[in-house]
Amino acid sequence: MTAQKSPLAPASFPDFPEIAGVQFATGNSGMRYKGRDDVLLVKFDEATTVAGVFTKNSMPGAPVDWGRKILPTGVARGLVVNAGIANVFTGAAGKKTVEETAAAAARLFKSPVEHIYVASTGVIGDPIPTETITSLLPELEVKLSAKGGEAAANSILTTDTFAKGAVGRCILDGKAVTIAGFAKGSGMVAPDMATMLAFLFTDAAIPADILQQLLTEANEKSFNCVTVDSDVSTSDTVLLFATGATLNRPPQKYTDPSLEDFKAALLALMTDLAKQVARDGEGASKFITVKVTGAETDKAAKTIALAIANSPLVKTAIAGEDANWGRVIMAVGKSGERADRDRMRLNIGDILIAENGARATSYREADLTPHMKGTEIDIDVDVAVGDGKAIAWSCDLTHGYIEINADYRS
Repeated sequence: MTAQKSPLAPASFPDFPEIAGVQFATGNSGMRYKGRDDVLLVKFDEATTVAGVFTKNSMPGAPVDWGRKILPTGVARGLVVNAGIANVFTGAAGKKTVEETAAAAARLFKSPVEHIYVASTGVIGDPIPTETITSLLPELEVKLSAKGGEAAANSILTTDTFAKGAVGRCILDGKAVTIAGFAKGSGMVAPDMATMLAFLFTDAAIPADILQQLLTEANEKSFNCVTVDSDVSTSDTVLLFATGATLNRPPQKYTDPSLEDFKAALLALMTDLAKQVARDGEGASKFITVKVTGAETDKAAKTIALAIANSPLVKTAIAGEDANWGRVIMAVGKSGERADRDRMRLNIGDILIAENGARATSYREADLTPHMKGTEIDIDVDVAVGDGKAIAWSCDLTHGYIEINADYRS
């Protein structure tokens, strides 16, 4: 991390718990970063099940292809992650790197290669010197520890200014269950299945097919509601690992009542991580929450919310603390979804700005100024055509975003 820590960052990284059946180790490969760890090795107990969601970008990296290929096994014994080079658009060499990395970890853990997941993040188009990872893995195996959660979170960062972690607890089948996870993402964030990288761990016993349903549903309501710059990463990966160490009775179906507490805890944890990604948007100085109600469907509401959250004109107005609310109206209209211009309502903060097709008679810009000068900006729009609702989280667009991305490879 070279940038100054985001002013929107949490006060500290959470007290990351030990998850029975999960061990971490990190090290420096030297492939891009100096003086910091950039490779993560995770080992799982044999009973571990896995679920995953991946980018819909049509130019996925080799690690994404590998993850999709092996996910149907539903079993995980290991995970290898590198930061600095994304292993995207690297042809046969990129595929070979993933296969050799997975094979090297599989030998260490005495497991099938199809049970080893690989993820990469960083510059697109550069080949990874495979041996910088594979030669490091034996050293990392010796260092494996259940206490390494925070170091693991730091090792996967690129332009991020802080490590993003979250912890949840719940009851499943009468037993106390822990969920913990970390994510990375700062730029090239407009998830369409996942965020750039996120890894979640629980000691619950949950079959892979049910775990997949849990992750997919929670992902749609959390990571897929975040946008920093509207650019869908080629590396988006979210993986959820369940070790089964609590020895709870495994649920038999997704609708099992015993899963309700777990569902709520998982969604809360993923929402926390998703918001942290937006709070660490490159150059961000303000966190934006967009709520849309009254849409034709929930899907339509989400499209409208993201149109607002992705608008460069809305984001730059917020960066400049300019109450230029007409840009929000514009963004609703450009979304392509139905909205009743003459019945729509717009609030920013707790100030009613527009209703009945015009500026509200009660609106005074001076009343909105204190909210615009704050770091938490709330935009609420009711488009008055149905019952659909959605939420999106984003950040403002500042000169810092341009500086970071203009110098990214320097």
